[in-house]
Amino acid sequence: MMELNCSSLPNKKAIHDFIDCLKNIFYPGFFKCDVNIKEEEDKARELFNQYICDDKENTEFFFNSIPVLKEKYLKDLKFTYECDPACDSYEEIISCYPGFTATFYYRIANLLYALGIRITARFISEQAHFLTGIDINPGAQISSPLFIDHGTGIVIGETAIIGHHVKIYQGVTLGALALSKGHQLTGTKRHPTIGNYVTIYSGASILGGDVKIGDNVVIGSNVFLMKSIPSNTKVVIPEPKLTIITKEKK
Repeated sequence: MMELNCSSLPNKKAIHDFIDCLKNIFYPGFFKCDVNIKEEEDKARELFNQYICDDKENTEFFFNSIPVLKEKYLKDLKFTYECDPACDSYEEIISCYPGFTATFYYRIANLLYALGIRITARFISEQAHFLTGIDINPGAQISSPLFIDHGTGIVIGETAIIGHHVKIYQGVTLGALALSKGHQLTGTKRHPTIGNYVTIYSGASILGGDVKIGDNVVIGSNVFLMKSIPSNTKVVIPEPKLTIITKEKK
């Protein structure tokens, strides 16, 4: 029988509190009134050292990366505002947009993943998945800015690579092919590479590690792709034949 060791798992509440501290550091007043930035930073460091990683070098690397994260979030924020005519303010995006929330969690999780703190990174990505319905593996490489609209049902796999100025709509899958080798494929490129200035509309599925989508490409709704697409192209499904039946008047 397989022996499991739950004592090695991170403390879920501590991770949740850590993310709350980071929210207050990046966006004071949005999630907690009367925020003291210094107190939030001290608490975040304490939680990091006690529950996430007690390596001083990793701690310094993470917290020294906060200005880089701020820059990426700012790009994401501005790009989201530019892309969505239904948006009235930046404040609305920070407070209400699931795509921005999922991206916020992802960029923190991705940084931890790069430091080798992988199970905590997965905990954070699953918090975002629970909150937003958007499933982004922390190992994915996603440039900024990124715009996720609506977002429900989006899946982005571990080895996916996504360029800058990419727009992704609900129900999109950037996935792997279901191959018989299974876990033997760990560490290999299994998910697609998406270029810059790409738009992927709702319900599209792009599968396979060898698949590359060029720059300035539009992938239409419900397209199913397992091959590469050159730059400056559009991929759409032909309009289906509709049957319109006249109903009797009541």
